[in-house]
Amino acid sequence: MTAPENAPVPAAGLPSEAQVLEALKVVKDPEIPVNVVDLGLIYGVDIQESGLVDITMTLTSVGCPVQDLIRSDAELAVGRLDGVSEVNVEFVWTPPWGPDKMTEDGKRQMRMFGFNV
Repeated sequence: MTAPENAPVPAAGLPSEAQVLEALKVVKDPEIPVNVVDLGLIYGVDIQESGLVDITMTLTSVGCPVQDLIRSDAELAVGRLDGVSEVNVEFVWTPPWGPDKMTEDGKRQMRMFGFNV
């Protein structure tokens, strides 16, 4: 996922959406060996001038037992970026996640681990 060419430029000192997405690439579901960005779990990033970063994401299943761990990992990863004062992760279930949301890199990684995608 990359920021569209016409995406607003963040205020000085704030991270860009691309930087937030790059930071989120360290966050993985322990059951799936692919990061949340390449899995297609990130639905939106909103960076406020106050330094608050709102992340809208989903999980591969509604009953995911590691939801709190993924939230915490995402907050820590993005919270390390310069200019970020707070991170809010909101899980949504619509639209539901499916393998079609994965990046090509994510699909390649899944195939390397024996998953059929």
